[in-house]
Amino acid sequence: MGKDKIRRFEENATFRCVVQPAFEEVFGQNHRLKGHWKSDFFGNDNPVVLELGCGRGEYTVALAERFPDRNFIGVDVKGARLWRGAKTATENGMRNVAFLRTRIEFIGSCFAPDEVDEIWITFPDPQLRKNRVKKRLTAPLFLERYARFLRADGSIHLKTDSRHLHEYTKAVVERNGLPVEACCADIYGTGFADELLSIKTTYEKRFLAEGLPITYLKFSPGERTVFEAPEFAPDEAL
Repeated sequence: MGKDKIRRFEENATFRCVVQPAFEEVFGQNHRLKGHWKSDFFGNDNPVVLELGCGRGEYTVALAERFPDRNFIGVDVKGARLWRGAKTATENGMRNVAFLRTRIEFIGSCFAPDEVDEIWITFPDPQLRKNRVKKRLTAPLFLERYARFLRADGSIHLKTDSRHLHEYTKAVVERNGLPVEACCADIYGTGFADELLSIKTTYEKRFLAEGLPITYLKFSPGERTVFEAPEFAPDEAL
């Protein structure tokens, strides 16, 4: 492990905004903050918004800057990456930002029913290989995890450069009859991008430089708790 990574891991341990559960704290049992993020961590009753697979935490921090009356939690397993967002939040004294270092598979151990108001998924790994489809963050098994803690009227935002993931998620949404609030295959080319969608992460800037269109989909799981996979594979149809 490089010295820079070691330094970041050590610094993460000093940041109030970073929560790093041990494996045994989230595997098969509930983390101490489950159901208590507002009272025990943020000290307020404001809405909670997650960014899953937050990477460097750029979107989490940018959203928190724009909405000081909401609580934002970036979730990622890569501590050396989320260090950047945690350091920015710490240096700027941002009390409405947290970073949770854990696997998305364990997310249900960290949040209680109706504890989360919105979910952002920004530029996740599209998992293009056929044997990895179930690992997509918008696959039915993951949606079932989110539905356990996302409010019934809560929204899921997917922003990605991957046309495959965008089309796949649309197919999942259609298969399950989920309410769609917004859908765009090229947010910049069509002028669809507003202030929030125009927030650009390091990865997004790279994708735009390569000429890749950025897609967006906003939908809600509603009252559903079980989700079905689409009958066809959009990846194969493209």
